[in-house]
Amino acid sequence: MERVYLGLGSNLAEPLQQLRAALAAITRLPGSQLAAVSSFYASDPLGPSDQPRYVNAVAALDTSLAPLELLDALQAIELEQGRVRKDERWGPRTLDLDILLFGQRHLAEERLTVPHYHMHARAFVLYPLAEIAADLQLPDGRHLRDLLAACPYTGLERLAAPQVTP
Repeated sequence: MERVYLGLGSNLAEPLQQLRAALAAITRLPGSQLAAVSSFYASDPLGPSDQPRYVNAVAALDTSLAPLELLDALQAIELEQGRVRKDERWGPRTLDLDILLFGQRHLAEERLTVPHYHMHARAFVLYPLAEIAADLQLPDGRHLRDLLAACPYTGLERLAAPQVTP
């Protein structure tokens, strides 16, 4: 089993419910156990500003799935919840599930890069991650607390507990 951190986000079709449904689906993944879930956070959108605010969270998952197996499973959950992949980056979406960290691995596959690019500069990733893994050290040796010090809490609003128990 390896500890994996997942980023969850939604800004369409009842975002809170989208994240709750995604977490419930994640608990059913084979060879996996949900270990922790952060609070939900509202965040300003990246990219086009004429879209609703996002709801984000981070989950810790212990899994025996291989990285691409997990990616396929997460993308299947996105599709089941109405995700439509478009060419536009950072546009509105029903559900976005990202593999942020996969143990201490560095992966550079065509379909998957881990650690997730730019996570170090995204408050909507770092603050929820710190809630469930405050002493985390990234595969490159950086400490989460140092990344937080360089990433302001701007545009975030802590909402609620996820109502899904690992």
